[in-house]
Amino acid sequence: MTGRFLEDKKAARLLKKLSMQGHFIGPHSDQHLLYAPWENRDSLLLSKEEFNKDLIANVDKLNKLGVKNINKFVAPYEWYNSEIAAWTKELGLDLYNFTPGLRTAADYTFPEMGKKYMSSDAILKQLLEYESDKGLNGHIVIIHLGSDPKRTDKFFNQLETIIDLLKNKNYKFVGLDEL
Repeated sequence: MTGRFLEDKKAARLLKKLSMQGHFIGPHSDQHLLYAPWENRDSLLLSKEEFNKDLIANVDKLNKLGVKNINKFVAPYEWYNSEIAAWTKELGLDLYNFTPGLRTAADYTFPEMGKKYMSSDAILKQLLEYESDKGLNGHIVIIHLGSDPKRTDKFFNQLETIIDLLKNKNYKFVGLDEL
């Protein structure tokens, strides 16, 4: 979760409840910073000190909500490089990302983005076609709980349907520690 999302009182209550139920809640950067340019992933757009300050602020906000045992991190924009991975490890966190080939993380897009936009129906169709073709065993599927207000078809509203569909195909959902 981003720090900005955690500052929303309604979201904070939901996350606190989810954490108490045993769901993993983890950091996604305090200010959702872009770490590397889109056109040159090997470069950096921030210093190690800026990275540490931002990520530690995010973890501190999670701790204040009662979220404990934070040891995983998903980089903002799911975009990072080996330097970010090393800095993450130095802070005692494991860096995770969605499995390549899945398009569920495109749920951040909205119609005004033109060709980059993927509707929830298109995302679900891609997920189900991918599953039918290659399977999803061991895959990490990212679905954003928060998305731009301009996106009116929130993909997370289909989460229960997705879980039911996959359970009916005998998939078992496990924590990241079990992968």
